[in-house]
Amino acid sequence: MADIITTYDLRKKRKPVPRIFRVRERIGPSAARLEAEVTKIVEAVAARGDAAVAEFTKEFDGVALSARRFEIKKNTISRALSTIDRDVRRSLEKALENIRKFHKITLPRSEQYSRPDGVKLGERITPIARVGVHVPGGKAFYPSTVLMAVVPAKVAGCDEVVLVSPPSYNGTIHPAILAAAGLAGADRVFRIGGAQAIAALAYGTKTVPAVDKIVGPGNRYVSAAKRVVSHTADIDKEAGPSEIVIIADKSARPRWVAADMLSQAEHDEEAVAILLTDSARLARDVATEIEQQVEESPRKLLVAKALKSHGAIVLASDLTHAVELADMRAPEHLALMVEKPASLLKLVRNAGAIFLGPYSPVAVGDYIAGPSHVLPTAGTARFASALTVNDFLKRSSVIAYTKKRLVKEADHIVRLAETEGLQAHAESVKMRVR
Repeated sequence: MADIITTYDLRKKRKPVPRIFRVRERIGPSAARLEAEVTKIVEAVAARGDAAVAEFTKEFDGVALSARRFEIKKNTISRALSTIDRDVRRSLEKALENIRKFHKITLPRSEQYSRPDGVKLGERITPIARVGVHVPGGKAFYPSTVLMAVVPAKVAGCDEVVLVSPPSYNGTIHPAILAAAGLAGADRVFRIGGAQAIAALAYGTKTVPAVDKIVGPGNRYVSAAKRVVSHTADIDKEAGPSEIVIIADKSARPRWVAADMLSQAEHDEEAVAILLTDSARLARDVATEIEQQVEESPRKLLVAKALKSHGAIVLASDLTHAVELADMRAPEHLALMVEKPASLLKLVRNAGAIFLGPYSPVAVGDYIAGPSHVLPTAGTARFASALTVNDFLKRSSVIAYTKKRLVKEADHIVRLAETEGLQAHAESVKMRVR
C-alpha cells in the first residue's frame, strides 16, 4: 500500500510536519520561470491579437482556427441544447435552479442611511460590465463549471458574460459545455483556451472583446496568465490543482472516506487528497479501501500517481490537532466526517468549502448544492474565498454632507489636511464655511 499512498504518524506533535502541509514551499521559485514563459504568450497576443491567438491554439491545442471561427454561433449552442441527453439536461437545469437561488439569496443591496442632522452616507453596488469566464477542457469536460461561474455573474447583473474554452473536443467545445453555456445565459462563447485566451480577454482582439474581470479555473498556464494580466483586468484567483482534506474519526465509514479521496485524485496527477484522523484503525481500513478502489478506477494510473505524489493518511493526536494541520494546509475542500461536525466546524479557520457529515460528499458541492465550486487552492484559503455573486459587483461610497455638518467638522478636516501638507484640500473646506 505504501506504493500508492503514504501514512504519517504525527500523534507526537513534536514530529516534523510532512512537506505536503507546507504548501508555500510547493509554490516555489519555478512559478517565476513559468510566468516568464507565459508573459511571452500574453505580450504576443497583446501585440498581434487574433493572429497570435490562432498560432498558439495550433501550437498548444493542435487545432487550426482562423479568427472568424473562434466564436461559436448561437444556433450551434441551441443545437447542443436540443441534442444532449435529456436526463443530462434535466440535471443541468436542476443544478442551475439551485445555483441561481443561492446567489439571489446572497445578493447584496445598495444601502443608505440618514443621520438626524441630514447627512446621508451609504454604499452603491453596481455590477461589473463585462466578465470573461474560462472553462477548462483538457483531461475532462466541466459543464458544471460553466454554471458555477456564469450564473453568479448573471445574477449580479453583468451586461455581458464571455465564455472561453479550448477546442479539445473534435476541434471544438464539448456539447455539454455549450449546452450549459446556453442554459446559464453566457452571451458569447469562443473556442479558445489557455494563456492565449486569458490574454485575449484582458487586452481584447479584433474578434474577442476585452473584459473587466476574468474568472474560472485552468491549468498552471492559465493561472500564470491571469496573474500576468491582473493589472489590466481583475481576476478571481489563481486556481491550482484540486484538493481535499478529510478529518474523520472512528465513526466514519472507510469506504466512503476512500471514495471521497479518489474523487479529487481523479482530476489530475497534481491533485491533493489527505486524510487526518485520530483513529489508527480507520487509517488502516482507509488505506486498504484506497488500494481496492484504485484497482477498480477507470483512471487507475492517473489516480495512483496523484495519491503517491500528493496523497497522505495522517494520524493526529486528536481532532483538534487534525484541525490545526488542516488549517496549515488551508484546503480547497475540507470534509468533516466526524460524529459531531458542527462542534468541530467552530475550530476551522482556513478552507474554501466545508462539508459537514457523512452525507455531504464534495460531489454535492461540485454539482448541485448551490454555492460555487470555484474555490481558492494552494493554501490561498488563508485569505481568499469561494467565487460568489460579490465577485461580480463593485461598491461605491455615497456621501452627502449638509452645510451645518460641514461647518461643525470643518476644523478637523482642515487640521488633518494641513498636517499632511495638502493646502488645497484645506482651502476647499475653508472657502465653504467662511
